[in-house]
Amino acid sequence: MTNATDISRRTALLLGTAGTAVALVGCSTDGAEDSGTGNIGPVEVAKLADIPVGGSIEASLDGKPILISQPTAGAVVAFSAICTHQGCVVKSAKDEFGCPCHGSKFDRATGEALAGPATEPLAPVKVTVTGDAVTAG
Repeated sequence: MTNATDISRRTALLLGTAGTAVALVGCSTDGAEDSGTGNIGPVEVAKLADIPVGGSIEASLDGKPILISQPTAGAVVAFSAICTHQGCVVKSAKDEFGCPCHGSKFDRATGEALAGPATEPLAPVKVTVTGDAVTAG
């Protein structure tokens, strides 16, 4: 005779599988989440008019610092502001991006390391100009 609290292996497996499926559905974003930013759809990170042609500004995306440049009129590029040397926050300087911790310098238009100790470029951030807004994601 079986006890009412006894459970077969098959029933346990079925219950476990159903629970996993419910958990995965709860985590689903239906493909709406974009490029690992955690946002659904594009997010405005700056106004085009606030970025000088040939210059750059500091901004943030999902609470993380980014640098946005406008090398030529209407062409906008962006990079993570986290230094590839030891993770300090890189700042916008007159002619390039500069790391205040150890002196690394980066090209504003490409993110490439110009002077060490950093040797790796800043990570690019995909941005788009839509009207007068610069959006990411």
